[in-house]
Amino acid sequence: MHYLNENIWFPDVNKATPEGLLAVGGDLSTERLLLAYKKGVFPWFETDEPILWWSPDPRFVLFPEKLKVSKSMKQIMRNRDYKITVNKDFKAVISECAFVKRNGQESTWVTDTMIEAYTNLHELGYAKSVEVWKDDSLVGGLYGVDISNGVFCGESMFTKESNASKVGFISFVQNTDYKLIDCQVYTNHLQSLGAEEISRAEFLSIIN
Repeated sequence: MHYLNENIWFPDVNKATPEGLLAVGGDLSTERLLLAYKKGVFPWFETDEPILWWSPDPRFVLFPEKLKVSKSMKQIMRNRDYKITVNKDFKAVISECAFVKRNGQESTWVTDTMIEAYTNLHELGYAKSVEVWKDDSLVGGLYGVDISNGVFCGESMFTKESNASKVGFISFVQNTDYKLIDCQVYTNHLQSLGAEEISRAEFLSIIN
């Protein structure tokens, strides 16, 4: 296991454990986070844990041209009065995502430290949010990091109304020109929308 210090670096991703854990420690500075994403690495840890850095193999991704929108979702997007915005309220979106638990985790991974770090990225133009509004209320959304080479690294999403986060995700994919959406690890939710697993080597060849 590699332990990071104040120096901004990451070991070769091929040294990650079979589960994808690459390194422990370091910080969530803007410089380190941007380096991580460009190397196919992302932080994922719970409250009261040290910072854990991951580079899983396989990687779960969505090629936008393979996006699947079911007939029922098309009907929902036509008939429900949703308004979709981008970067209108990043802080609200990431704060709502803090209440969402990932499979296998007992507490939130969107800690106060994570919120501060990604808000800094947003203010510098690297992190984006998608908001789903209904009657001026925020009912769903997602956020992630744009690594400036046609790849959007999705981090988390939330929904307060059935299918609202799907509406936001589908709209974002359909109305942007990314070549790849990094979904990081498998979920049934995103698999139903066309996301698939590719090798880490293929993923790195795309982002570099």
